[in-house]
Amino acid sequence: MENNNKIVIRMDLGKYKYIDLSLDEAIEFINQAIKVHGETTDLSETLRFLKNFDEFYRYMQKKFKDFITPPKSSKELVLGKVFVHKVKLYVNDSGKRVLFVIDKRIDLNKLKNILAELGYNNVLVEKELF
Repeated sequence: MENNNKIVIRMDLGKYKYIDLSLDEAIEFINQAIKVHGETTDLSETLRFLKNFDEFYRYMQKKFKDFITPPKSSKELVLGKVFVHKVKLYVNDSGKRVLFVIDKRIDLNKLKNILAELGYNNVLVEKELF
């Protein structure tokens, strides 16, 4: 997907990174993350959430949840291989959207490279002080 728009990665004090994408871009993002980072339990489950967006979105509304946390393998957690910390599925005027919270141990340059593969050449990093 060729996309010349800029994208913002927000980083909180805990060094978790937030990336907001449309559903189609989110699926491409996770597929590219699997290629670059390797397949992990959290990435596989996140891809399942995205491919079944409507079902998981209804689940989130029914349970009054803001975020879904994908299951993580204990081994991958200890080894620092976890990529997606949690996911927010939502709908606004522009359609179905996904907010990823990326694990704090994932290198910022790795995220920039994955986004560059999706066509985002202008990646801004904003550090939040909340």
